[in-house]
Amino acid sequence: MNTEIIKIDPNNIDMPLIDRAAEIIRGGGLVVFPTETVYGLGANTFDPAAVAKIYAAKGRPADNPLISHVCSLEQAEELASEIPDRARKLMEHFWGGPLTVILKRRPKVPDIVSAGLDTVSIRFPSHSVAYELIRRAGVPIAAPSANLSGSPSPTAARHAVDDMDGRVDMIIDGGDSLIGVESTVVDMTLDVPTVLRPGAITAEDIAAVAGDCVYGGDYANAPKCPGMKYTHYSPKAKVWAVSDMTKIPFVENSAVLTYGGGCFDRPVYDAGGTVEDYAAKLFYFLRKADEDGIDTLYARLPENEGIGVAVRNRLLKSAGGKVI
Repeated sequence: MNTEIIKIDPNNIDMPLIDRAAEIIRGGGLVVFPTETVYGLGANTFDPAAVAKIYAAKGRPADNPLISHVCSLEQAEELASEIPDRARKLMEHFWGGPLTVILKRRPKVPDIVSAGLDTVSIRFPSHSVAYELIRRAGVPIAAPSANLSGSPSPTAARHAVDDMDGRVDMIIDGGDSLIGVESTVVDMTLDVPTVLRPGAITAEDIAAVAGDCVYGGDYANAPKCPGMKYTHYSPKAKVWAVSDMTKIPFVENSAVLTYGGGCFDRPVYDAGGTVEDYAAKLFYFLRKADEDGIDTLYARLPENEGIGVAVRNRLLKSAGGKVI
């Protein structure tokens, strides 16, 4: 497949270019597009054949559901058979933004989008390019991250190109993602709102609006959201999550990924001064380690609070649970 790569400035959107991308979506094609979290690989939610192309392009297991991206509450109502009051409060408070809500789905949502479940995952991104693409396409866009299944999600356009060039119709370069970890996914079909995938919006943030929220997730059964069941975010390098940075062993051709400073006896990938900076650069540096030919990467494990919960989640998956 010949992939067209275009560049769009999020602050000065070229609408004719967006219209070309929207036409691809309406015509059953695949478009990689930027969001505030990571780059997404999109197709028309209501077109099962187009959605099947997503799974083929990624090499993604068919029992892993997709998130449908919308540009309005009205579009969300096309997908969800019911929106409880608590869910509506969350949507009104956090949309557009990095929050995905799981709701009961309408019959018109294809089984392939929800992996045969009776639920649908919905998100309203805040990124201007994503918003305009959905709006101009006129349909919800089903979109997982634009990476080969299991590898780190792309937060830079060139990493999306590395994985998806020749597999999709178009890639939109809209600059680097600001948040860097995928959206928080909260299941609103349960008695208590339950975070199945942590992100920039925490369970505490959700509880402040919805009255209650817990972290949860059942990895043994069919996953209700992406990122729950399979190994994710793994570069070719062997990754170790490190809770005590003074105990990193010496290994040939290894490097350290950290934030907030520190001195080490090997190459260092410095993700910035805060855990928010770390989240934004985590996937970028996991890929950079491979580009640099690093065999072993020791990555700092942040505190289990705020967006650090999401970073820990991604790092532990990337490391296969290996902790120092």
